[in-house]
Amino acid sequence: MSGTFDFDDESEPGQRKATLGQIAAYIWRLWKSQPKRLAWFAAFFTLAVACDLAFPFASARLVEALAAGPTEIGMREAAWSYGLVALVTFVFYVARNTGARFWIPFAATNMKTIVASGFRDVQRFSSDWHADNFAGATVRRVSRAMWAYDAISDTLVWFVFPAIFVLIGVTVLTAVQWPLIGLFTGATILAFLATSYFAARYYVAEATRTSNAADTRIGAALADAIGSNPTVKAFGAEAREQARFDAVAADWSAKSQITWNRYTNAWVVQNLLLFLLQAGLLGLVLWEWSRGRASAGDAVFAITSFLLVSGYLRTLGENIQNLQKGIAEIEDVVAYSNDGAGVADRANAPAFTPGVGAIAFERVSFGYKNAREPLYNDFSLEIAPGETVALVGPTGSGKSTFVKLVQRLYDVDAGAIRIDGQDVRAVTQASLRQSIALVPQDPALFHRSLRENIAYAKPDAPLEHVIACAKRARAHEFIERLPSGYETQVGERGVKLSGGERQRVALARAFLADAPILILDEATSSLDVETEREVQAAMAELKQGRTTILIAHRLSTVREADRILVFDAGRIVEQGRHAELIDARGFYARLNALARGDRLADEAA
Repeated sequence: MSGTFDFDDESEPGQRKATLGQIAAYIWRLWKSQPKRLAWFAAFFTLAVACDLAFPFASARLVEALAAGPTEIGMREAAWSYGLVALVTFVFYVARNTGARFWIPFAATNMKTIVASGFRDVQRFSSDWHADNFAGATVRRVSRAMWAYDAISDTLVWFVFPAIFVLIGVTVLTAVQWPLIGLFTGATILAFLATSYFAARYYVAEATRTSNAADTRIGAALADAIGSNPTVKAFGAEAREQARFDAVAADWSAKSQITWNRYTNAWVVQNLLLFLLQAGLLGLVLWEWSRGRASAGDAVFAITSFLLVSGYLRTLGENIQNLQKGIAEIEDVVAYSNDGAGVADRANAPAFTPGVGAIAFERVSFGYKNAREPLYNDFSLEIAPGETVALVGPTGSGKSTFVKLVQRLYDVDAGAIRIDGQDVRAVTQASLRQSIALVPQDPALFHRSLRENIAYAKPDAPLEHVIACAKRARAHEFIERLPSGYETQVGERGVKLSGGERQRVALARAFLADAPILILDEATSSLDVETEREVQAAMAELKQGRTTILIAHRLSTVREADRILVFDAGRIVEQGRHAELIDARGFYARLNALARGDRLADEAA
């Protein structure tokens, strides 16, 4: 295999990251959406932290009782102290486990919300956005965000928040009894926290983001190659695709090792600070003891406090870094929630009111975002209700753009498009598109049953209606031959069906939609001659009483159109019926001659 892979240039256009403030606001919105569960969890959480802080005191009291010897008073004091230690420990575990009973449904509900809202955000984005982004990468971002939230929330509530409260509490309680030890403990803890924060924020963050991007590219590469597997097999390119994927995986491996090494380097500094805290705290306690200012119980209090503090600090350092990793993984979906849809419904937009199917382009200007010049400029056209209009012209002339604008997949830059007198920008997109039936050139079906695919426009349609529409589309016979009939699963994008079978299913779906406007994008291109005749007859029936827009590359399919619009560079250069345009011996006549292989094509032009 020749060539190299440049992974640094594979970032997708339009991908921006959320800020830390936006991520915090996003998580807080999720938390406050379940106030009762959050309040109950917070109550048990606070009780557990209080038990943590009480434990060094209970331990110190027990040691003081033991130091008094096995006297009657000492035995009684020891028993009470033992009971206190046991009670504090028992309440701690009960509080933690009971709190978890509230946390589990709280977390699961929020995780469901994240993945559902992420899917909703992705669906509302414009066609441009989807054209710019790998589907596999988007899927990986959305699914990964759910688990990133879980990691962030668990880290905060089970490690970071308890650690902060315990560290503050222990520092204050120690400083009250021994100001010097309290000052030392507080300063060391602050140094540890500052080191953890700056390491995570400035040393590890960028490396984590880079390795996450490499991880996302793994999903994108898998989806790209697996989704195009028929093409891979057609060219015998399995080894080439394997080599490409191996390079993507190797890139992830190298970048992940850099991230993990940075984590390890940060841990070295944190461990040195922990050692300093341990040695300094124990040394200062011994110094206080040598001067008679600390008893055996005080020493146990200090040692127990150190063990408590060091345990939290040790996990805190690791969890701050886990927090940073989670933030890097959730920031895409948080950015999705803050991004505009590109093509958005107006506030309180009404539903489209289906009518007779009159379409009007009024001085429309439109250009794609990366194009140097607009495709349409001051473009006007009217299509009468029930008229069948065919769009012909070379590739890139504006035919497909015309129907995309009718569906409002893009917004015009100037002018207006009206259907039955309603500006398409003034109504909801969903209601507008439900009044337009589309049969594309290459129909993509869902990995669901044939019945579900045909009934997609009307999911509640009874089976007899589905069968009737399949018969009209000449699909019933091949469906009946399948082992499971209408319950047959068609595979991802309908790969289990032939191209002609997929188009007939799409035609059946259009029959069932029964919309006033019909768009046929070369809907018979994959059919054999005999089936094409049958489907053409069915389409003639379907077009009755409907406004039909037919995009044609094979000019034989447009002869019966009421009007043929000849596009070139975003303009209509000719229009009329087939015979009229042939007699005019203009652009259409030349296209027709070229389609027939006529040597007189140049003369026809």
